[in-house]
Amino acid sequence: MTETITGTNRSAGVSQTELLDQDTHPVAAALREESREGIAEGNTRVPAWYYTSREFHDLEVEKLWSRVWQLACLEEEIPNVGDYHVYEIAEMSFLVVRTDAGPGGIKAYRNACLHRGRLLRETHGKGARNIRCPFHGWAWNLDGSMKEIPCEWDFPSLRKEDYSLPEASVDTWDGFVFINPDRDAAPLAEFLDGFDRHFEKYPFARKVKVAHVEKIMKCNWKACQEAFMEAYHVVATHPTLMESLGDANTRYDTWGNFSRAISPQVIDSPHLDGMAKYEVDPDGKQYVRYRHPMNGHIYERVDVDSPGSNSRVRIIDLDGHDSLFEVDGTHVSGPITQADPHLLIWIGGPSPDGVFDIPVMRKPDVESAVEARAMTAELRRADWMQRAGGDIDPSQFSDADFVDAIWYSVFPNWSPWGTFNPLQYRFRPNGNDPDSCIFEVMMFVPWGDQANRPDPAKVTRLGPDDDWTLAPELGPTAKIFQQDSVNLPHVQTGLKNQEQQEVIFANYNETKIRHFWEHLYQWLEIGPTDVAVEPPSRR
Repeated sequence: MTETITGTNRSAGVSQTELLDQDTHPVAAALREESREGIAEGNTRVPAWYYTSREFHDLEVEKLWSRVWQLACLEEEIPNVGDYHVYEIAEMSFLVVRTDAGPGGIKAYRNACLHRGRLLRETHGKGARNIRCPFHGWAWNLDGSMKEIPCEWDFPSLRKEDYSLPEASVDTWDGFVFINPDRDAAPLAEFLDGFDRHFEKYPFARKVKVAHVEKIMKCNWKACQEAFMEAYHVVATHPTLMESLGDANTRYDTWGNFSRAISPQVIDSPHLDGMAKYEVDPDGKQYVRYRHPMNGHIYERVDVDSPGSNSRVRIIDLDGHDSLFEVDGTHVSGPITQADPHLLIWIGGPSPDGVFDIPVMRKPDVESAVEARAMTAELRRADWMQRAGGDIDPSQFSDADFVDAIWYSVFPNWSPWGTFNPLQYRFRPNGNDPDSCIFEVMMFVPWGDQANRPDPAKVTRLGPDDDWTLAPELGPTAKIFQQDSVNLPHVQTGLKNQEQQEVIFANYNETKIRHFWEHLYQWLEIGPTDVAVEPPSRR
């Protein structure tokens, strides 16, 4: 790869600002806005044990999860009086209940009986008339007030008015329900200040959740989230994206409690600048046979009859010689003894049904990136218009809206993507285990007939060793998540093995992560992050 130093916070090549200036459609002011609010310049250094320690996890429970606004569910998931949703974070469980049909008719209670502590509900439900504990039958009205106690005579010291269910703060934003265990928390609107303007042209509430996958990951929730907060890893982890994504030219912006990344698409990675260009493989298939963009080697799946299982991978070098590898990187035969582990997974790993005939994605055959992006955007405008009917006017959105990877991070753990990308992420601790977490991938799409919306998608749950392709609702996108997931357990192990016991984040390319840590340090009340340009030995 090439290191394209420019003396700025970008690699060589076209910048996002230049692309926006040449866009063929109107560009929203929020998309043009550049901001470094609340972040110091330099490298952020974080002790490695912050990802592995139960002590640090307990501090997060006490000072972060017990006090911060966090996404719990959709309003649409509890549409009727008596509907409820169980939301869990670390050791805490909350029951989010629709108490009446009017605005603000949602409450969240601690999900524990005030008698012996049993969970009041273990999963989501519909149409409850009251909240009755399955153990001894103590019951509460939907508004949280005590309803009845079997053998009430046996509790002479108890007053019903003192035994209402403890509440958390609740508010909604654009169809989402947020809770905060702190009943004295500042309003959600204040916490999300400025976020609305990034989605004002097409609100989230007009979209429908068509997929929701929840997977246990063998790493800390912060390490998992950080893997999806930057494009810096694309050059090593996602080689199939390098000919269509300007990874090293991603623009990063920060505001109060949220940040944004914009990775330009339908352009080459700056890492390919100055490198040999290889002829298009005439037999190329996106998930079966792919030419590595950096060395020209062709990776080919051996077993195309079993898409749901692993296959060996044949690597054909520039001289036409074959080498054979297991999908885990084990060399079987041939002159090439080292292979790209992520391209092995891409080609040789399990795949969803029906993808093996998909051709290699290619940019339009035009001279300029601007023209290629405009042509790609027009195809996507037509697709979204078909999905949304008359619900949107796609001509009012820029090429960048339709083409580029635009994704946000809302502190502490929610990551919605831009208007026309369906993805959203949420990251949560897996109970009290600092070495694992729950990673959720959701997909939201525009829906034209708002009067006949389908129910939100139910959750598909995957275990720590399950392949993402076991969630077919994600389509080919599951292959990308599998590439990322291979790294993360090894990150968690390596954090414990580091001699220097320190993680260092890039000044610009890991801006969103650094912004996250600035906020986390404030919430945990442990002082500012250690930001420095020089390594510790030189300070």
